[in-house]
Amino acid sequence: MKGKAELSSNALTVLERRYLKKEGGKVIETPEDMFKRVALNISEGEKKYGKSEEEIKEIAEKFYELMVSLAFLPNSPTLMNAGRELQQLAACFVLPVEDSMESIFETIKNAALIHKSGGGTGFSFSRIRPQKDRVLTTGGVASGPISFMKVFNAATEAVKQGGTRRGANMGILRVDHPDILEFITVKQNNQELTNFNLSVGITEKFMEAVEKDEHYDLINPRTKEKVKSLRAREVFDLIVDSAWKSGEPGIIFLDRINENNPTPALGEIESTNPCGEQPLLPYEACNLGSINLAKVVRDGRIDYQYLKDIVHLSVRFLDNVIDMGVYPLKEITEMVHGNRKIGLGVMGFADFLIKLGIPYNSEEGVKVAEQIMEFIQKESKIASEKLAEERGSFPNFHLSIYPKMGYKSLRNATTTTIAPTGTISMIAGVSSGIEPIFALCYKRTILDNEELLEVHPLFEEVAKARGFYSEELMEKIAQKGSIQGLKEIPIDVQKIFVTAHDISPQWHVEIQSAFQKYTDNAVSKTVNFPYDATREDVKEVFMLSYKLKCKGVTVYRDGSRDSQVLSKVDNKEKEGNTKKEGFLVNSIVPRPRPDITVGTTEKVKIGCGNLYISVNSDEYGICEVFTNTGRDGGCASQSEATSRLISIALRSGISEETIIEQLRGIRCPACIRRPGINVTSCPDAISRAIKKIGSLKKEQYRMKEEITATSHNEENLKEKPSCPECGKPIRFESGCIICTNCGYSKCG
Repeated sequence: MKGKAELSSNALTVLERRYLKKEGGKVIETPEDMFKRVALNISEGEKKYGKSEEEIKEIAEKFYELMVSLAFLPNSPTLMNAGRELQQLAACFVLPVEDSMESIFETIKNAALIHKSGGGTGFSFSRIRPQKDRVLTTGGVASGPISFMKVFNAATEAVKQGGTRRGANMGILRVDHPDILEFITVKQNNQELTNFNLSVGITEKFMEAVEKDEHYDLINPRTKEKVKSLRAREVFDLIVDSAWKSGEPGIIFLDRINENNPTPALGEIESTNPCGEQPLLPYEACNLGSINLAKVVRDGRIDYQYLKDIVHLSVRFLDNVIDMGVYPLKEITEMVHGNRKIGLGVMGFADFLIKLGIPYNSEEGVKVAEQIMEFIQKESKIASEKLAEERGSFPNFHLSIYPKMGYKSLRNATTTTIAPTGTISMIAGVSSGIEPIFALCYKRTILDNEELLEVHPLFEEVAKARGFYSEELMEKIAQKGSIQGLKEIPIDVQKIFVTAHDISPQWHVEIQSAFQKYTDNAVSKTVNFPYDATREDVKEVFMLSYKLKCKGVTVYRDGSRDSQVLSKVDNKEKEGNTKKEGFLVNSIVPRPRPDITVGTTEKVKIGCGNLYISVNSDEYGICEVFTNTGRDGGCASQSEATSRLISIALRSGISEETIIEQLRGIRCPACIRRPGINVTSCPDAISRAIKKIGSLKKEQYRMKEEITATSHNEENLKEKPSCPECGKPIRFESGCIICTNCGYSKCG
């Protein structure tokens, strides 16, 4: 097989750590060997359909070229396991959880087998009876779904997967389950359900109640009877508040998902895979793969013929994967072969737009997203029809919605899915899924802890061609995280090279909606917020995703998980943290004070004279408070102590609202007794100043963005969540933790 992959040093690192075959810890496979291994193995699926050895060899060559050119890559288990002993090639599984001890622990066992084989699992816990409900066999009371989720979580923790793919779960609970309030808030405790992503299963009835400000009913799944009613808006606001605090739960729209269930006669879809893009029936699995959209732009135009060729060959590849895969359970094998679902998606969409000269955050960007996905959807169905003519329709075709839609035959119950593509996009050297670029410049650790400045290749190319490239400027961008507002960079370049935090939440949802219109399954997408985003910002995204007919949405506010337990540590304890069973626990370390802050000083009359309150901010929000008393004196030491503690709390992630609540209304006789004083004490005055400054919108700070850019230094970055393998900062994307330095990834 000819052809050599053009891989970045980062891609090679990821492949060597996670994908390439090893013996005795030593890599014995090149990237080309890996692609050859996968191509030969998946082409063997053609034997079942009567292809000759010569035809199979030709197809293997095409599969190899498809992958080695990085125009298409299958999901990670296929790259890792095809042609090897395990031969488990699917990434996504959903298992049923019924309301009995036998079912629950049978599912735990099955989930462990799937995790051991490299897959992720999704569960709906909505059928489990609520807390304090009757247990007829023992006469006792039920512990509820959350308690069993903790057992699932512990089982996942116990299963090790050899450092390639780690166990990940999706946990879903219907919004009308009696235990929904506990479910919504459970992950505000950083130690809970660390191997789960959580999503609330939202119904149309609930959303209508939210819009009309009405109550809705909670239903006991055992008796199907109403337990009580809740005000829908209060529950919705609780979901918003929890997502603002921790990035979880996400939301999925169950009724909307089931509107597109291709085989409703086989059952209702209640859950998805861990990242939410793959709704599945119990015991279903799905094989995913992604087209590299950056490869289909040639000379500033989309090469639709090349894209068509990629789609048709990719559909054939993924259909072969179904036949070549070995599944952990008999029930899964039967469901997979009965429906033959595949999920062809995309990666490199942000790079694709850059090559076309189109801003991500623009109407044109949304329009192109619709056009490109409509084309892929149409051609994937044509490809699936052709395969059906050659191989036969999927066995459950007669039970599907397709005959009524005019299809005479179809090989696959679904053909399209937009997955997060965390590590395979690193291999391809492009942006992840349909996400915007996360950073244009960043630092990566290579041998002997030496740091290498990585610059986005398309940006580097433009910077050199336009004459504004310099190492100093790239270092500055790496620290700042964005090129917006930099006078050294032309405005037209700034418009095209936008990063995740440069883009308003509206455009994130608009792009997601554009892809969802022409995707069978769902779309994995994270709406990234800056640290100072408000709960109202999150609420608007949730409502917009509903109105624009998305199937679900996930948000992440930068820094909202900074104190979350994410990584294992060595025996050497980190300063300021305690260690228990190999994990950092119950410890919050305030981030360092920025070198430069921007603030306001307010003069307030108090009982002892005047109090001068300075409230300072950086790009993450209010970070410190200083107080000084006037000539008349006052409780200078106590005010200083109060302001110092407030500053530490603010830089430790304690919300302004919490601090204000604790200080507001504290009474001091000197203030209360003196006429003309509008505060009740010095702490009360400080709380009012914080509230006043905190209400200023983030746009005001952006005007000073260039001045404060130096606050983004390396020391600050080290305080953010770090990779457990290389120690470098990580990012949150589509429910997953991604390390761009070494390729580590974990969902949940």
